[in-house]
This record gives sequence, C-alpha cells and structure tokens, in this order.
Amino acid sequence: MRAHIITIGDEILIGQIVDTNSAFIAKELDKVGIEVHQISSISDNKQHILQSLAEAQETSELVLITGGLGPTKDDVTKHTFCEYFQDTLVEDPAVLQNIERIFKHHVNRPMLPANRSQALVPSKATVLMNKNGTAPGMWMQSGKTVFVSMPGVPFEMKALMTDEVIPRVQQTFSRPFILHKTLQTYGRGESEIANTIEDWEDNLPSDIKLAYLPALGKVRLRLSTKGPDKALLERRLEEQITSLKALIGDIIVGYDDDELIEKVVGSLLTNNNKTLAVAESCTGGQIAAAITAIPGASSYFKGGMVTYATHSKVELLKIDQAVIDEHSVVSAQVAEAMAAAVKNWYQSDYAISTTGNAGPSTDGEKSKVGDCFIAISSENEIFCEKFNINKSREDFIEAVKNISFQLFYDKI
Repeated sequence: MRAHIITIGDEILIGQIVDTNSAFIAKELDKVGIEVHQISSISDNKQHILQSLAEAQETSELVLITGGLGPTKDDVTKHTFCEYFQDTLVEDPAVLQNIERIFKHHVNRPMLPANRSQALVPSKATVLMNKNGTAPGMWMQSGKTVFVSMPGVPFEMKALMTDEVIPRVQQTFSRPFILHKTLQTYGRGESEIANTIEDWEDNLPSDIKLAYLPALGKVRLRLSTKGPDKALLERRLEEQITSLKALIGDIIVGYDDDELIEKVVGSLLTNNNKTLAVAESCTGGQIAAAITAIPGASSYFKGGMVTYATHSKVELLKIDQAVIDEHSVVSAQVAEAMAAAVKNWYQSDYAISTTGNAGPSTDGEKSKVGDCFIAISSENEIFCEKFNINKSREDFIEAVKNISFQLFYDKI
C-alpha cells in the first residue's frame, strides 16, 4: 500500500515557504499503515500537474495533493482535475452554504464572485467539507488509485486529514501495521555508536530495519517493521531494544520523537522536586526556550538570563572583571561564575551556563572560534567542560544547547 504526496505551489519551489504539509501527511499515513512512496513539490502549472498525476498513478494506490485551490487565477488544481478525470465543474450547494456561513460570521466584507466560485467542484468528486475555509477537499478515483486534493493552508489541511481523509482511507484500503520505535541518544557520534552495535545490527531480522538519524549533539536510532500482527511486531521490536540497551543503555535518554531530552530532564526535576535556572551567552536563550516549550515547565524552571555582552555578565551576574580580563569571557572560570551567580539569583537547586565563540570572529578573545564552556552548578559542586564545535553559527548554537542538556542529564 503506497502513497504519493504532491504539494503544489511556486512559493515552495523558490524557497519562500517551507513545505510542512508533507511531513504532517506522511506521519498521519504511517500511523494507519500506509507507506509514503514519494513526495513531490511542483509548480502551479496545468501541464506539470497533469504529468505528475499520471506518474503518481503508475506507482501508488493513494495520491494526496495540497495547494492550488484558492479563488485566484493562479490556482488551477480544480480545473486540472477536471481535465485529468474528463469531468466538469458544478456548484455544490453544501459547499456554497459553508462559504456563506464563513463570510457571515468571520469575514467583514461582502462575498465576491471569486469566493462563490469556490463552491465549484468536479461532478464526479466526493466533496470533503472544509469547515475552516472556503476551499473544499475532493476525493476522486481513477482505476485503482484514489486521488485526494486538499487546500495548502496547513490548519485547513490538517483538519481535513484528521476528520475526513484518514477515516475514508481506513475504510477503503486494507493495510498492514507499520511500527517504529525511536531511541534518543546523547553523548556519542553516529560512527561510534555504529561501531559499538555492529554485531547486533548485523544480526537483526530481515524484516526489522535500523536507521541512524544524527543531529547536532544527539543521534536517534529508529527501528521499523511492518506486518499483519501488531502484538507480534511490538514484542519483536521490544526484544531488539532490550538487546540494544545492554550495549548502549548509558546514552539512551528516551524513546520516540516526542521524548526530547529537555522533556526527560523536566520529568527528572519534577519527580525529585528540584528546580533549575540558566545563564546563557553563546546560546542566546535557546536553552530557556527549549525548557519553556515543555508543558508544566513552570513547576521546575525558575528562570534565565541572556547575558550576551560582557557588560551584562559584570552588571547582572556580578562576574569579577578581573577574572574576565585574566581568562577571557570564554573560559571555564567565567562559565562557572555564571552558573553559580544565576543559581544564587533565582535560588534554584541547579543551574546551567554557557559561554562560547560562535564565530565567525573571536573579537580578540583568547579562545578559538568554536570553543565553548558549559557549566553545571548544584548544591555541592560546579562542573564545567570545554568543547570545540566546528560548525556554522546556527549549528554551533544548536549543538551547545543539546550538549548542555546531555551534560545536565548525566549530572542528575
């Protein structure tokens, strides 16, 4: 059972917007046992759309299209559908009623003819009502392939996928179970992990696949399998994970994509009734942002300071200027002083601090571009470690953030 996702829009192709629709659709299809065979982004051009529909029909049983359903002349998806299915547009009374409702309650201007034209749909289409917008979804079939067209507006598309498309897909197609289990690891690189688990990986059953998903400061390991018996699949995956934990259990901090290390750290703090504060320089508030993105963070996160300039370290955190002059602002001594000061300021149980050179220059500092110091302060000690991260400025910040959480996790 294979699916092809097609996103339509010149704005995607020129990089004006990022295609987040495909990621959402792929995840929802995977949950119900449908394998995404291909994802394509194409222009708002009738011939390009027709060609893509034909190519998708040759390889996939389900084709999902987003975009090109607006009321303006550059939106040609409906007309192209009619040509592909040898059909004509007709006005759907229920869609028109939905459009009138939206204009009456949510739009402070008269409905134009172009808005009314949104009620035109191919006569052979099953209409998927879009309660959040004026462009309906459309479900059509050619041979053994089902085509589903949805608006490109993400929140409209998501509602249609959840309320209309997925239930119909489940009723229409016979599907296997597709299961994934993702392990979150921190502290070792991809090649080091691969070397450690090489024998285990070589002896994986042929129907269980392992994928390495490296990122800055972390590596996710995803085990995947599929088949008709969900309970059997779950049991076999769990057996492999148990074997894997015996090899690298010390660097596994959580499971699946939603178990981020900042969430794991938050749970540890909550369970132990402890609190945390942060003082950030080179990470510019990214650690605090990651913490506060987790629901319930207010129960353990006291607050943070972005003391980016040297002056702010001296004035707010009371770092001794003589220490900075002697060791430089990017040093273990300053990182430790930042952690101790912010812990005292917020009266927290723990504190994290970061200071480093993200580049491209060092502003005359004694340390090199890529150098960073991360300090952890607890009741009894201050721990600091130095790293050199030879990455772009953006990647440097992301890596320091992830390593900070990993170090803190190790300490607590």
